Amino acid sequence: MMHPLRKQRMQWICLMLIAASVATALIGYMLRQNANFFYTPSQIANGEAPIGVSLRAGGEVVTGSLKRAKESLLIEFRVSDGSNSVKVTYEGILPDLFNEGQSTVVTGKIDKQNTLHAVQVLAKHDENYTPPEIAEMYE
Repeated sequence: MMHPLRKQRMQWICLMLIAASVATALIGYMLRQNANFFYTPSQIANGEAPIGVSLRAGGEVVTGSLKRAKESLLIEFRVSDGSNSVKVTYEGILPDLFNEGQSTVVTGKIDKQNTLHAVQVLAKHDENYTPPEIAEMYE
């Protein structure tokens, strides 16, 4: 038979282990939900990117693909990695350096038609800079 003090200590230890396990599981779940994984347009075209999950994609803005809505801030363009391209929609003001033929990284969610609905668009900041993920695609 276990001494009452030992039994109480054992209960506290078990309770702390359970609480630590639950906290670790919740932290892992939150980090996974907030992670923005990078995908190339080819990976998106091949169906490797998850639908409805926040992700980043990058490449070069296809020349001639930029279309602006007349009565709103809705913008549509295509981003290519040289092999495939993905359609991107964005509602907002684009960065000053954003231009066709330039490198960009967009953050958003893919829908079932492989259109990326961006919530953030980043443009390269000078002629010598290309985001590391994009630079790897062209090597």
